[in-house]
Amino acid sequence: MTPAEIVRRWLRLVTADAELSPYLVGVDLGRLAAHLTASVTAALAGEATDPWGGLGLSEEQHRRVGDYLVGVCWAADLPDERITRVRRAVAR
Repeated sequence: MTPAEIVRRWLRLVTADAELSPYLVGVDLGRLAAHLTASVTAALAGEATDPWGGLGLSEEQHRRVGDYLVGVCWAADLPDERITRVRRAVAR
């Protein structure tokens, strides 16, 4: 699964979340998806990233967004070490 495919699934989960979706009102989702794809690519390489910074999410909401990403990576059957890298990269 490519980073763009991961992001497409990840963004679908976040936009379906009743508590998180209001943060995306008025956000250019195409632009956000491009930004998230770059962030996931960096995270898979082990680089720290905060792709949701600036949206005003609480710590709990930020964790939930990260959990959605890890869930998508897990469902894509990515190797455990890559999932661990992604989890560490998006953790605050």
